[in-house]
Amino acid sequence: MNSKLAVLAVCSGGSFLCGLVADPLFRSPAIVTAHAPPLPPVPAQITAESDKQPGQILTDRFQATIRKVSAAVVAVDAVKPAQSDPTSKGKPVEESGSGVMIKFPGLSGVVAITNNHVVGAAEPAKVYVTLSDGRIVQPSRIWADAESDISLLHLDDDTLPSIELGDSERVYRGQWVLAFGSPFGLNQTVTHGIISATERGQINLGSTIRIKEFLQTDAAINPGSSGGPLVDLDGRVVGINTAIASKSGDNSGVSFSIPANLVKRIAGQLIDKGSVTRGYLGVQLASVLDPAEALRLGLSRVSGALVEIVHPGTPASASGLKQGDVILKLEDIALRDENHLINLVSALPPGQRVQLSIWRDRKSQSLTVTVGEYGQQKARPR
Repeated sequence: MNSKLAVLAVCSGGSFLCGLVADPLFRSPAIVTAHAPPLPPVPAQITAESDKQPGQILTDRFQATIRKVSAAVVAVDAVKPAQSDPTSKGKPVEESGSGVMIKFPGLSGVVAITNNHVVGAAEPAKVYVTLSDGRIVQPSRIWADAESDISLLHLDDDTLPSIELGDSERVYRGQWVLAFGSPFGLNQTVTHGIISATERGQINLGSTIRIKEFLQTDAAINPGSSGGPLVDLDGRVVGINTAIASKSGDNSGVSFSIPANLVKRIAGQLIDKGSVTRGYLGVQLASVLDPAEALRLGLSRVSGALVEIVHPGTPASASGLKQGDVILKLEDIALRDENHLINLVSALPPGQRVQLSIWRDRKSQSLTVTVGEYGQQKARPR
């Protein structure tokens, strides 16, 4: 399939939103009317759940979730410096996306979580956050992690609404979800769908983004929805919308969100210490272990991570790991594929010793490796 992945920000090139960022107080009539629409009042008399049709029960659940979430959803406009985009021809880059306001313990105000590809290297004075009531606020500072495509916009105002980050480990296929965002500048748009898959790792968003786990959904998500929340029907954020698989660049029913638990881990490190630390082994893994190769190696199933290259002077090299080994387990966790291993190792603290179960010479063996430090992405003091 010749589909392509597209990040969901709306930039100045070819967008009907051109020029809106330069003057944040300006909105075309279409945009002005796109602020959070009024919801119908809750009836004084509520029909008993047992008397309702299934469709009406679901509609009521959607409405309750929308009421709970909408006030915390924001639109994000940013003017990024010209040097941050080689295609900008020396001009600042205007970009638009979405975000959601979350409260973190020990931090005043709220944090509007969005995608790093929306904000990029923009200074706080060049970032405009539009609330559901139309007010425009600006962050006092920005933390960013390019490798997870997450930016945190600190809004130092304790009166702003917020919602909770949920537990993405408890998300399951077939679960109803709602996606909130500003597709094509239409603020406070809500779409619905289900979780199509979890732990999607076969997604490549470019050389700087190293996310190896996504939630996949069929909820309609389009350019401008980057950074918007994917929520469950209890109104908790289970993901941050980031990319779509599409031949045209528009929604085709295959969309990807950063899991909430990954967002929690990255945001916690950025806020607490201003950097993100990732573990690493120092190997290059095959992008796929196909059935024929698995059988040739003597494996009865397609699982694990096939080592293609062991880089010298790395933890993997010191442990005795070799090219052609298949890593089957990390401690007692059976590995699905190479992305599963990358996710697990990245979350480990440098210096921790772990046991690897490997497949070599048609038999299982064990190795102990001390996790190294991949590097740190410093939060920009903006």
